[in-house]
Amino acid sequence: MRNIFRLLVFTSAALFALPAMAWASETTQIDSGDTSWILISSALVFLMIPGLAIFYGGMVRKKNVLNTMMMSFIALGVVTIQWVLVGYSLAFGPDVHQLIGSLEFFGLKGVGLEASSYAPTIPDQAFMVFQMMFAILTPALISGAIVERMRFPAYVLFVLLWGTLVYDPIAHWVWGGGWLGTLGALDFAGGTVVHISSGISALVAALVLGRRKGYGTEPMVPHNVPYIVLGAALLWFGWFGFNAGSALAAGGLAAGAFVNTQIATGSALLSWVLFEWLRHGKPTAMGGASGAVAGLVAITPACGFVNPVSSIVIGLVAGAVCYLAVSSLKIKLGYDDSLDVFGIHGVGGIWGALATGLFSVAEGKEGLLYGNAHQFLVQAVGVGASILTASVMTFVILKVVGVLTKLRVEDEVEDVGLDVNEHSERAYSF
Repeated sequence: MRNIFRLLVFTSAALFALPAMAWASETTQIDSGDTSWILISSALVFLMIPGLAIFYGGMVRKKNVLNTMMMSFIALGVVTIQWVLVGYSLAFGPDVHQLIGSLEFFGLKGVGLEASSYAPTIPDQAFMVFQMMFAILTPALISGAIVERMRFPAYVLFVLLWGTLVYDPIAHWVWGGGWLGTLGALDFAGGTVVHISSGISALVAALVLGRRKGYGTEPMVPHNVPYIVLGAALLWFGWFGFNAGSALAAGGLAAGAFVNTQIATGSALLSWVLFEWLRHGKPTAMGGASGAVAGLVAITPACGFVNPVSSIVIGLVAGAVCYLAVSSLKIKLGYDDSLDVFGIHGVGGIWGALATGLFSVAEGKEGLLYGNAHQFLVQAVGVGASILTASVMTFVILKVVGVLTKLRVEDEVEDVGLDVNEHSERAYSF
């Protein structure tokens, strides 16, 4: 009888323990180190947005600095709410014909604190908020092409529509189970999703809005070069979260992406400065900052797939081609991309995506230089799809926005400055 009683007690205790054991097994997938790294990386990418505001703000004339900075900051509000309501679901929700995510995650329904299907060692919400920062930054990049002439209400509406109709679908195609990812396209941290899409959209937006008043005849020099250098430094710092965080775990892959990011950026900085020095006889601080950003852009799609020596080559070429795009191509074609978004993000992003297809050493997805021409062709398809989608949809969105509200400020507003007319503020009291 005593043995039977002991057996009953043991069995009861085991049954009561089962729920706790099941709960423990469900949560053991979450790794505290990986989660910490992704939360830190999310904060680093967040820092890139005010960094971008300072970077862009320094490049414009002082009468437009607050309006320019506000174009980056407003994305923090607009895209955050859009991402929570529909953006995350469209980009990473259950796949619909490899074209878009369903609205199953509307309002983050079902996106909780359990392990993410995209990254099994971090919570779903950690993955969501990390991707949110990418979604915020990308349309903010476009603002650099249309500053000093686009009405702020039109820009806000553009950001909302562009994020929903351009960024979210392309993100799904590459990272959310869509057709480009299935095809085998490599984009570690956003060459096609972020930089080509924003760079091409910036060019289209600049063409639709037209040149600034006085462009080509009046000096439009940066009003604060220290702002530019500080902004570039913040972007460089935050980019480690952007690239290394895309490993979605704290491990060797993140370390490799971190190292490659530093190498390519330093190489591009030197390349840009050298070309500028040879052409004009003197290096400039703005050139160094621009070269660094060009290197960051170019290494973004490749950083998790290439070795350090390849990163040097990617950076050196990025500094050269982006410098030529800004200093020669832009002048030859005559478009007014105010802050050279296309020349750096568009051209640099295209080079980086194609370079991934050249230098990749990822197992089974080696690049052209390692005997796999197919991977290079897949990268080219990804580049073409991003260019086509971003250019067509941006043109359509701007035309729709133009019907709903006027796109461009009046000539008188351009003369006085957008800070006073759009925000009733001045950056400086003198």
